[in-house]
Amino acid sequence: MPPELVALIDRPFILLAVLTVGALIGIAVERLVEGQKRAERRAYWKGRNSGQRGSKPVQLKKDGLAEKPGGNGANATDQLARVMIADFSSRPLLNRPEANLFKALDAAVIARNPRWQVMAQVSLGEFLTSPDKEAYGAVNSKRVDFALMDPDARVVHAIEYQGSGHHLPGSSAAARDAVKKEALRKAGIGYHEVVAGHTTAGELKRLVEKLVPGE
Repeated sequence: MPPELVALIDRPFILLAVLTVGALIGIAVERLVEGQKRAERRAYWKGRNSGQRGSKPVQLKKDGLAEKPGGNGANATDQLARVMIADFSSRPLLNRPEANLFKALDAAVIARNPRWQVMAQVSLGEFLTSPDKEAYGAVNSKRVDFALMDPDARVVHAIEYQGSGHHLPGSSAAARDAVKKEALRKAGIGYHEVVAGHTTAGELKRLVEKLVPGE
């Protein structure tokens, strides 16, 4: 052991003072580095903001809740540039089993009351609102497979189609459904499930007769 270290150990007060000074120096250096990083970040954002001055993206609002343009922080100009270089193609809104259910459901609703309508793949954010922005954000982009809309254009019931793989192990579908169910329950909107291979045409008709008032 170096004699200098032995001497410090023999004098604990001096050793404590040395360690304290070293710790203070380390803290000061750390704060200096962090201050430099903050200054760099401020300079970066100041330059970025000044470059966009005069072309501030419009903050769209829906039901009094501000939404970020594009949902990913990009403004409309960035989005357009990205879309212009990308390829797009059309695809069915519903898969085949969902499309078959939609036709049967739509026919049953029209037969029961033609003033009611069936909507497919509707985002909860389109017909729910909440003063709690975080809660609204949790359901905004979630969808229901089918929505029964009354003559006043209000969604009264939501119908979910549960396919054969809906509740397979490792699937997060059950957790997502729980979120949707609770939001719909609080809004006074009914939630009903149609299970693949278990719901007959007669059962679907009786469900519609139960949910939709006659004309």
